[in-house]
Amino acid sequence: MAHDHPTHHGHAHGGDTDWGALAALLEAEAELHAPAYGQAMAWLGEEAAAPGLIVDAGSGPGVIACQFAQVFPGARVVAVDASEPLLERARARAARLGVAGRFNTLAGELPDVLDRLDAPADLLWASRSLHHLGDQKAALTAFAARLAPGGTLAILEGGLPSRYLPRDLGFGRPGLHARLDAAQEDRFARMRAELPGAVAEAEDWPALLAAAGLKHTGTRSFLLDVPAPVPDRVRAFVAGVLGRTREIHADALDAEDRATLDRLLDPADPGSVHRRPDVFVLAAHTVHRAVRTA
Repeated sequence: MAHDHPTHHGHAHGGDTDWGALAALLEAEAELHAPAYGQAMAWLGEEAAAPGLIVDAGSGPGVIACQFAQVFPGARVVAVDASEPLLERARARAARLGVAGRFNTLAGELPDVLDRLDAPADLLWASRSLHHLGDQKAALTAFAARLAPGGTLAILEGGLPSRYLPRDLGFGRPGLHARLDAAQEDRFARMRAELPGAVAEAEDWPALLAAAGLKHTGTRSFLLDVPAPVPDRVRAFVAGVLGRTREIHADALDAEDRATLDRLLDPADPGSVHRRPDVFVLAAHTVHRAVRTA
């Protein structure tokens, strides 16, 4: 599992998170990971060669939805999210990119909001939004019901936690990333348990897709590799991620790890992510693909 992203993938679920305030970080994350998403879209295009309607279920500020519109120039794209401030940014992005004529938004909570689509989807994409729904099996069944015959459902779940720094930073205890991963896994488990109607499920996505009446047609992982030295915009993104991590997990970390994060975030410290030469980005996204056969 990989639940490390700074968004914590809640843009499909209202909750208590201020997604509007996190919009810049959400956008920076999706823009940085665009090469991996592009690889995934090319793979999906092998099955859904000319989709008429693409739905991004849990779209956030629309970076990936707009990328779909660019990759599939014959498609109409609908970005679906519970946050109207994020959808406003999605519409503005579509206008800047010249795809607004084929781009719409739909505000509401998944999966029920999908009942308001004006047509079945030829390709329904859900990137780390499904696990914010209490009953994931029921949600997949609802997603499947909104597909056109022959339509594809693609869910991005799992993969590997992102890495930005070497195991030994030269200060603090080595292995900071692993301890942050453990804190995030604990937080993720609590989040899942507290969701309305939460149902514990083994995360066997091909089996869950089959239970939803779909034919699983493949699973692939897509690598993002930005080696050191990284450009300033990537440094800024990594600083944003670590700042958000410091805020969220402060109580779960010991004093030494909190101090290490503080040094990493201090622009005046030569060991900070703002200045050190060994900052990188390495991540793997896993996509599961299934088709409605009837």
